[in-house]
Amino acid sequence: MRRRKNLKLAAAAFFMIGAVTLLFHTATKTAAATGFSGKEEFEVSYPSSIRDAVLKEEEKNESISCQIEMDSLNQETPTEADLTMEEAAQTGLRYLKNIFEHDFTGANVFMMYESGTITFQHSFWYGDVLFGAERTPDAERWTFMLDSVTGDLFTASYGKKLDVSVPLGLDEALEQNYGMYETLAREFLKRCDLLEGEISSVAYNCQGYSGNDPDITLDVYGENNSAVSLTFSRYDQTLLGIATDAERRILEASLENLPDRPHPDIEEIYVNFDQTSEVNRLESE
Repeated sequence: MRRRKNLKLAAAAFFMIGAVTLLFHTATKTAAATGFSGKEEFEVSYPSSIRDAVLKEEEKNESISCQIEMDSLNQETPTEADLTMEEAAQTGLRYLKNIFEHDFTGANVFMMYESGTITFQHSFWYGDVLFGAERTPDAERWTFMLDSVTGDLFTASYGKKLDVSVPLGLDEALEQNYGMYETLAREFLKRCDLLEGEISSVAYNCQGYSGNDPDITLDVYGENNSAVSLTFSRYDQTLLGIATDAERRILEASLENLPDRPHPDIEEIYVNFDQTSEVNRLESE
């Protein structure tokens, strides 16, 4: 049950990262207040086959024509060991292109660098990708989060505002009968094999919504206890997000290593996380 709960926390935290860029600002402020050094406490290795499964050899150095700039909320500076902002942005766009099968030529990419936070103790680059000049909550957007040194993928997401009004509540039937989404998950992992080895099982995680788009998240398990979380729209079955096994392992270890709320800003993160989980993640106990 503990691992199950951790995966639900990972799914919720993933969508907080994708939807609320300001969370990074809060987490950075908290890290400084509690003395978090920003050095990676939790190292992680990446099977080369996983990255190769997402990016074809000829695509690994592809340059996508786009506008790249540092997010105004960014507070940290990458080290010499980290990818440059441009390198990270291009790597992230290549992932998004293959995962969501979309052309990002002409996109605007807003980047943030983090040396590590209380809730994710590993350095990363985060990208917010849009078309058009305005960054509004309702804008169609893609995001990515990747290892700042190696460029390996942690998360990728897609969000849009639906033109129709649909129910956002829990669909109890899907808790047991999620076969359509399991099929979608298996088909996606045939195209982008983010797991180690063969799929061993697929499990229901939770339901929720982002904006006015209801979603469902499944956990797909592979060899060596690896797992990938995939989120789909319950309205039109669009792939909305992925969280890789590397992201899960770092997040779980970071959450288990949280201090006992010694500072007011730590309380702020707990409150933000709890409220987002309650409002946006319709979990079934």
